[in-house]
Amino acid sequence: MGAPPGYRPSAWVHLLHQLPRADFQLRPVPSGFAPQEQEYQQALLLVAALAGLGLGLSLIFIAVYLIRFCCCRPPEPPGSKTPSPGGGCITWSCIVALLAGCIGIGIGFYGNSETSDGVSQLSSALLHANHTLSAIDHLVLEMVERLGEAVRTELTTLEEVLEPRTELVAAARGARRQAEAVAQQLQGLAFWQGVPLSPLQVAEDVSFVEEYRWLAYVLLLLLELLVCLFTLLGLAKQSKWLVIVMTVMSLLVLVLSWGSMGLEAATAVGLSDFCSNPDPYVLNLTQEETGLSSGDFQGPGGSRLTLSQRALANIHSQLLGLEREAVPQFPSAQKPLLSLEETLNVTEGNFHQLVALLHCRGLHKDYGAALRGLCEDALEGLLFLLLFSLLSAGALATALCSLPRAWALFPPSDDYDDTDDDDPFNPQVLDTWA
Repeated sequence: MGAPPGYRPSAWVHLLHQLPRADFQLRPVPSGFAPQEQEYQQALLLVAALAGLGLGLSLIFIAVYLIRFCCCRPPEPPGSKTPSPGGGCITWSCIVALLAGCIGIGIGFYGNSETSDGVSQLSSALLHANHTLSAIDHLVLEMVERLGEAVRTELTTLEEVLEPRTELVAAARGARRQAEAVAQQLQGLAFWQGVPLSPLQVAEDVSFVEEYRWLAYVLLLLLELLVCLFTLLGLAKQSKWLVIVMTVMSLLVLVLSWGSMGLEAATAVGLSDFCSNPDPYVLNLTQEETGLSSGDFQGPGGSRLTLSQRALANIHSQLLGLEREAVPQFPSAQKPLLSLEETLNVTEGNFHQLVALLHCRGLHKDYGAALRGLCEDALEGLLFLLLFSLLSAGALATALCSLPRAWALFPPSDDYDDTDDDDPFNPQVLDTWA
């Protein structure tokens, strides 16, 4: 098919494409895009499983750290109010981690927007390509109907009128056979009819999935933003209950962050494999579903168009010859001949429009726009989302390790209400009087 105009694989595509891949038995898997192959599917699942491994290691590290903090710290002497050494450093490390998480949230919003823009560009290109294919279908249908009507009416009438002259009837029948051949050749131009997924259906499915993907990421980003802000508020107010609630929420968001990281990594790797060389996959799909070769895809039905054009020219010359020879002897043949010439003129006009549409300039332009949206904007957005997930996981893991220690440093003022020493009903004053 050739490289589409304006598209070249980016450095990120080459880098991700060079990453090694392996199946569940850790056997190497080629990096060519082959979603129908079981080994390739296992390789992508293994990439996503690395995020699950990271989540498990993070939870184990947090659990070991918290167990060590709860069980191995030395007991404090009774009545001691001296803060433990390093308490301020622990609080500040938690604050810095949460601020880093907020920076990651900003990166996530940008990545989510870039991914959405890329998918929107892909959908728009598919819709435009579907409009072009629909226009081709309309022209082909109109031309086939006109030629069929001409064969059924004008040419049949012409053969009946010219029946006394055998050679003229043979010429009319030759024009009939060529018109039928042109109609049959035109019906075979719609090479996309055998493909099970139309561009319109793909565009609708992609837009549907993208809408929910975008919304899910927005909710995840907002949830993490609220967790970071309320955790910072709890540290500033030294509110134990708020810190406890945000600790539980941080654990939930940590799991979601690692899960999104696995999905993003597998998607980015698969997308880089497709974007590194998309033409063989498209051509293989076309050949399997339609039987067309790569030469046909360069200009769909190019040989058919040439044969049809020659056949129309022959029909036109035959009708001119019949008009010169038959009209002086059979005046009633003039009306069907004029009608046939009018049909041929309209058909030739439509034929020129069909040639322009089937030249593939518009389709190649849509193909390039779809690739740029998918392989540049969408892939770049996925990489930013991957960075967001990584920063989020690191920040939340640090916060989960720091929050219990920071919580232990809070003064116990939240546990009781301040009382007035001059209050006669104060238990401490009553004990002094006793």
